[in-house]
Amino acid sequence: MRIILLVLLALRLCFAEEGLHLDDAIQKVKEHNSEIVIAKFDERIKLLEHQAALGANYGSLELSQAALRSNDALNIFGYKLQSREATFADFGFKQFSGSNYMLTPNDLNNPSDRNHFQTKIEYTLPIYTGGKIEQYGKITQALQTMSTLDKEALILQKIYELKKSFFAISLLDAHLYTLHIIASNTAKLEAKTAMMLEEGYVKKVDLLEVQSKQADVDRLIHQAEANRTLLYAFVSFLVDEPVTQISGKDEEAPTLLSSDAQILSDNLEIKKAEQGVEISKMGIALQQSAFLPQVGAFANYGSSDDKLMNDFSKNDAYTVGLQVKWNLFNGGSDNNNLEKARVENLKASQQLVLAKKQIALHVKQIQTQIQNDEYEINSLKKEVELSHLIYENYAGRYEQKLVSINDVLIKQSEELTKVLRLKEVQNARNEKIFELQKLASKEVQ
Repeated sequence: MRIILLVLLALRLCFAEEGLHLDDAIQKVKEHNSEIVIAKFDERIKLLEHQAALGANYGSLELSQAALRSNDALNIFGYKLQSREATFADFGFKQFSGSNYMLTPNDLNNPSDRNHFQTKIEYTLPIYTGGKIEQYGKITQALQTMSTLDKEALILQKIYELKKSFFAISLLDAHLYTLHIIASNTAKLEAKTAMMLEEGYVKKVDLLEVQSKQADVDRLIHQAEANRTLLYAFVSFLVDEPVTQISGKDEEAPTLLSSDAQILSDNLEIKKAEQGVEISKMGIALQQSAFLPQVGAFANYGSSDDKLMNDFSKNDAYTVGLQVKWNLFNGGSDNNNLEKARVENLKASQQLVLAKKQIALHVKQIQTQIQNDEYEINSLKKEVELSHLIYENYAGRYEQKLVSINDVLIKQSEELTKVLRLKEVQNARNEKIFELQKLASKEVQ
């Protein structure tokens, strides 16, 4: 039976080489994971917002076309002036005789309805805004950088989940192999106990105890296989395609080689906090622009007539101008907004200090846990090997009727406990190493 299991293990390892490799899986996660795709859209949106903010530097050019009809005296007179068609008759001079000064001019007060079509193109340009437009451009660019850092952090999180799943599958495969060996040994023990029961050397309860232990082992095998299926489903979700086999059977992740200083230097959370400080500084400059003058220029050119696009050049006109605005008082709102920006800068600076301290502490905690896990793993491997030898010794002594079946099952339970504990600690160590890699912004190690 042991030889058959070893053959099955060799076949399993052989077929595993045809499965999905971790490096390929990481690439698939980057390209196809839905959450990362959404994060890329967010990054693109921030880029477009930045480009939109930069567009304010170039001013705006607008074309307008108005179509109006009115019999309002003021409007009619204005329409005629704009189309350069006003005459003295429009003032009522044909009713004026030189002596009737008090006469109401009917042509002026009660004009006929008139159409008015005005075509105009206007260009406005901000010349000086106290740095407001410049700061908006810097802030949107910084927010784009922040969005990129968020995307990279999400990628690291998904890679962390992927690596954890890959190594958990490998550990489960090794664990299943061990459980199958234990199940095989229990089956042998059950067969021997059944034979001894027929010969009258043991009682029925001894056989039932062995069968109960076999059921326990089978239950653990079923749970492990179910967890393995679930892990493959999660890997499939991460890479966005069906995965039924992985390549490589790494059970213990390599230790991170980066120094503590390098980890803090590369950590994305610290970079995001640093970016937050820079954005808060830009916020101060933005609020300071409210105390400076705003200078803008404009120019427009157009034509007006009672018919659409009629004699455009004859009736054309232009206007150019320059405007300066300076807010001298607004109830203290500008002062309060500036002070708020300064406080936000102090807050962001303190958050950066706190982020560095928290990450440094977290790194130390993880490193300590990894060291403890490695020490326990080395100890448990020896204990597993010893407990297996003890079990085999007790099984042999049971055949010689030197110990009871209960003693044998106790030793087997001890072996199984050690095996389960070893897997738990190996899993915990791998997770901590991958978490440390995530803190160090390392995709692979």
